[in-house]
Amino acid sequence: MSDSADPIRIVHFADLHIGMENYGRMDAETGLNGRVADFLERLDQIVAHAIEHDADLVLFAGDAFRTRSPSTTHQREFAQRIRTLSDAGLPVVILVGNHDVPVMSQRASSVEIFGTLGVPHVTVADAPAVHRVTTKRGDVQVLTMPYPVRQRLLSREQFRRMTQDELDRAVTEVLVETLNSLATSLDADCPAVLLGHFSVDGAHWGAERSIMVGRDVALPVSALIDPRWQYVALGHIHQHQDLNPEGAPPVVYAGSVERVDFGEERQPKGFCWVELSVEGASWRYIRLPARRFLTVRVDVREADDPLARIEQQITQHELEGAVVRLVVQMTPEQEPGIRDADLTPLLAGAFYAQINREVDRTARDRLEGLEPDAMTPVHLLRRYLLAKGRSEEALAPYVEAAEALFAAEEEQDPELEGG
Repeated sequence: MSDSADPIRIVHFADLHIGMENYGRMDAETGLNGRVADFLERLDQIVAHAIEHDADLVLFAGDAFRTRSPSTTHQREFAQRIRTLSDAGLPVVILVGNHDVPVMSQRASSVEIFGTLGVPHVTVADAPAVHRVTTKRGDVQVLTMPYPVRQRLLSREQFRRMTQDELDRAVTEVLVETLNSLATSLDADCPAVLLGHFSVDGAHWGAERSIMVGRDVALPVSALIDPRWQYVALGHIHQHQDLNPEGAPPVVYAGSVERVDFGEERQPKGFCWVELSVEGASWRYIRLPARRFLTVRVDVREADDPLARIEQQITQHELEGAVVRLVVQMTPEQEPGIRDADLTPLLAGAFYAQINREVDRTARDRLEGLEPDAMTPVHLLRRYLLAKGRSEEALAPYVEAAEALFAAEEEQDPELEGG
């Protein structure tokens, strides 16, 4: 039961992904990629806010690292920030996300070391359970639901001959049953939070699909709207959102703390500040100064002076400190005269800049008539969509999503299972 009438103050954040290095360069002084430093700076800001505003509990909803096997340097940097919270006497619950799960079940997760060493005030949640956490303003029940590992179900004889869709439904049913079973052990006189790392039907996805590890299963939002807990703290989906905005309990994805790629160019990044009691929860979203991503699109196909047109468009934007993507649409005749050596100085001041060329080659009615070797993947996609009847105006979302995929510098890790 809570020892204080004051609400319990909680910091809820997720999807840190330390190790993302796309659009960054190595810093010789720190030995860290500049983009890794961005993610660590966001974590520093969350830690500072928690301590300065007298938080009672920090809930991390999973995905500490970019890969399941992070470098020791990245592990050290994460551990230093967690230790800062521990030294401040601030309880922390670390949930295991899909990027934290080891490839083999016999191996330890990337965050298990905190539990093994018994770091004070730190709880690592790698299984469905109810943890009763003591804070300075009273106890909190944290019902943890880490990323569901499908291999644990595959080992069961009754699931061996299921199709993929049947297995998805079976996993969902098991998760819902597990939630209901754990909820029966909750103390109604003590505030409770559901801390989860999974997908929910109806949630809006961001660019996280491009770095997804493992096949995803989505729970119905109805399974999470339960009066036995007062707040649902979610991780896994990078776009911040409340899936139950008009009711209780709030079902909130904190979203990622830093932009991963251009698919998240317009998304705010931050964390949630929650005030919790047995009567309910109130919360607010706190934005972080994430690295700005900026796309500058220039069509020079009818320009008399293409370089002047490009420069004129670039000067309309503030490039300082941003990850910039310059997309130039041109004709084949213009292409030789538009050199990267001429464009690069125009992008001075950007944290990182890339130049994408979209050469408007003559399209033929049949895709087989194109010359793929002479075309970029993005151009092939554009031609395919045009051949399918899409208008030029409708192509932008598809092209942006494709460019985000092609820009990734690291290959995805193998999935936990086939399919």
